[in-house]
Amino acid sequence: MAQKIKLSTIAETLGISTATVSLALRDSPLVAVNTREKIKDQARALGYIYNRRAASLRTSRSGIIGVVVHDIMNPFYGEILKAIESELDRSRHTFILSNHYDSVEKQRTFIETLLQLGGDGVIMSPAIGTPPEDFELAEENGMPAILVARQIEALDLPTFRGDDSYGISLATNHLISLGHRSIAMIGGTDQTSTGRDRYQGYVNALRKAAIEVDPNLRIPGARSKQGGFEAAVHFLSLPQKPTAAVCWNDLVAIGLMNGISRAGLVPGRDISVTGYDDLEEAAIATPALTTVWNGQAEVGRLAARALLDRLAGSHEPDGIHLIKPEMRIRQSTAPYKAR
Repeated sequence: MAQKIKLSTIAETLGISTATVSLALRDSPLVAVNTREKIKDQARALGYIYNRRAASLRTSRSGIIGVVVHDIMNPFYGEILKAIESELDRSRHTFILSNHYDSVEKQRTFIETLLQLGGDGVIMSPAIGTPPEDFELAEENGMPAILVARQIEALDLPTFRGDDSYGISLATNHLISLGHRSIAMIGGTDQTSTGRDRYQGYVNALRKAAIEVDPNLRIPGARSKQGGFEAAVHFLSLPQKPTAAVCWNDLVAIGLMNGISRAGLVPGRDISVTGYDDLEEAAIATPALTTVWNGQAEVGRLAARALLDRLAGSHEPDGIHLIKPEMRIRQSTAPYKAR
C-alpha cells in the first residue's frame, strides 16, 4: 500500500540521505531544484504521498472534500457543484474546487495536493485519458473517490450521471416524430464516455426509425456557445441540407441558433434545434430551446451523499448510477416543412 512507503525507502533507491528526501518533499531551497524533481519523481513512482499534516492528525477527518471538473464556466457543472455544496453543508464539510480543463497532469497535481492536505474524499468528472492508477492512488491512501458525469471503463467506482444514450434518443425521436429525416448531430467527442453514449443514442434512434445513419451529418468538437456558433457555417453548407440538429448540449444549441439566425434563417421555423441539459438559459433563449433535462442537480446531490456515506462507514454500491432524462419541448422545434 502506498501509505506504507517510508522516506528511507526513497532515500535508499536514490542513494541519498533521508533528511535530503524530507527537505525535497517540503520544497526546501536547501535542495537543488533538479534534485528535488528527481526525488519527487521517485516518490511518485513508489506511490509515496508526502503528508503535510502531523501523523496524529491523519487519522482524523479534515472536513475537506475535493471536487474537480472539466470547466466551471460551463453551467452544467455549476449546477452539479451547487447541489454538492448544499449536501456537504448539511454535514459541515467544505470543498476545494479545481478545473482540470482535460489536463491529466493538472488533475493529478490536485489529487496529490488534496492528499497532502488530508482531504477526506474527492468527487471527480475525470479528465480525458485519466489512467486508473490516479484513482487507485487516492483510494490506497484512504481518500475515496466518486465520479460524476463521466466514467472510466477500467474502474468500478461509484459513478453518477444522466443516461446519455437514452437522453439523446429522446431528442432524436422528438425530431423524427415531427417528420424530420435529415438530422445532424452537432458537438461532442468520442474521447469521453459521455460523447460516445450520446452519439450512440442518436444512431440507435435513427436506425430504429429506419433512417440511414449518414456520418457526414455528424459535426463533432463543439462544446460551447462559440463552438456551436462556428459549427453553424459547416452545418448550413452540408450538401444533404439537414432540416434539424441534435446538439451536444444547450450551449452548443444556443450558439448554433445564433449562427442560423446570422445566416438569415429562423431557428424553430426553418431549422429545428434541440439542446441537452435544460440549463436555466434554455427556457429564456430566443426561441425557447427544446432540450433534455439531464438531472445534474440530482447527480451532484447523490454523489455527495454517496461520499459522505462512505466516510461514515457505509458503502455505496460500485458501478454506474443513472438518472433518467426527460424531454422539455419548447419553441426551437417544429414539424418538418419541405423547402
